[in-house]
Amino acid sequence: MSNTTDKKLKTQEGIVVSDKMDKSVVVEVQRFTRHPLYERVLRRSTRFHAHDEENRCRVGDRVLIAECRPISKTKCWRVVEVLAKGE
Repeated sequence: MSNTTDKKLKTQEGIVVSDKMDKSVVVEVQRFTRHPLYERVLRRSTRFHAHDEENRCRVGDRVLIAECRPISKTKCWRVVEVLAKGE
């Protein structure tokens, strides 16, 4: 009975906005929410620091990241796969 395989990990899909760090990237994830009063659809974005072991991600790449144990003070996500290469 393994408790690591039973748990469903949270995943996000976003675009790499920075790859200047070693083995780390900054991924921006966009979400859409409705304004409570005016009901206009708003675009909100969140930046996550993700662990990239092989340094394979570049700026503009669309990547899939998954939640993991804390790797550093700001990193608790890791890059699962590169979905599309950037320009």
